[in-house]
Amino acid sequence: MKKIAVAGPIPRDHIVTHQGDLIQKWGCVTHPVIALSIMAGDQIEIIPVSHVRRVDLDNVREVFKGYPGINLRHVSCKNDQGDIISLKFVDVNTRLERQTGFMDPILPEDVEPILDADVFVFIPISDYEISLDTLRFIKKKSKKSVVIFDAHGPTTACLFNGERKLKFWVDRDQWLPYIDVLKMNLEEAGACWFKKEYESQERTHELTPADMDAFAAHCIGMGVKCIAITMDSRGCMVYFNQKGKLHGQMVPAVKVSHVVDTTGCGDSFAGGVGFGLLQDPKNYIKAVQYGNTLGALRTQGKTFAVFRSLDETNKIMSETFSV
Repeated sequence: MKKIAVAGPIPRDHIVTHQGDLIQKWGCVTHPVIALSIMAGDQIEIIPVSHVRRVDLDNVREVFKGYPGINLRHVSCKNDQGDIISLKFVDVNTRLERQTGFMDPILPEDVEPILDADVFVFIPISDYEISLDTLRFIKKKSKKSVVIFDAHGPTTACLFNGERKLKFWVDRDQWLPYIDVLKMNLEEAGACWFKKEYESQERTHELTPADMDAFAAHCIGMGVKCIAITMDSRGCMVYFNQKGKLHGQMVPAVKVSHVVDTTGCGDSFAGGVGFGLLQDPKNYIKAVQYGNTLGALRTQGKTFAVFRSLDETNKIMSETFSV
């Protein structure tokens, strides 16, 4: 049976949606893990890797109860540290964030027992949550594992007052050789590709298509195999080498008529990409199609009931992408 590990925090989330609704739930890792379970829990083993507060461990385990295929042995409270996050959405895609609890980093010792996983999906939400040593360890010890990494973590700083702010990923090139698929949104891409020097009043800007091409070429030159830049309702721009040349392709978004809550969309997207690469490690377009589909489904409600079986998911993909 194939194995997929999903590593990152399981934050205690307090969310106010763009419509003013209050949602309190467990976030981040829960979204892709449960999405994958609903979709294919009878066919694959899904391994969440996370650290939580002791007071939260039983409640976190209860969230996963009844979902098939989930191995909870690597959700730990050994250091009694876990993320606690408050989110207030200004609009569908823009939110104000504050953090009052902090997960201790996921280290090589956390992944050592599961080095036989076919795919690792790393979805940090802050810059300290996954250590670089962990990615190095996986690449040294497991030649077959595909490593997917979300740039949301290294482009997000948690300040002393609890505010969460976008930051440049200045040590980016130290990480790239140990990542197979690098995922981010357009704003995070602007924090990953930066000038040598800025004027004191200069503001960063959204990357142009030429900027994105240059950034993708740089990443692939450093060893990354695929870069996926999500662009909200437009879809996802995917870059990879094809016949020795950089290939860029827009994978359209799955259309939805009404958005309830976008929390966890990026995490769900990453899980979908992981599932696609579990089936075919070289088919990046199909993997991103799975990512776009799970991300779109996540917007459709406040609970995990938004996710669908593999047959239903494939049907949505067939209707959207004509696959």
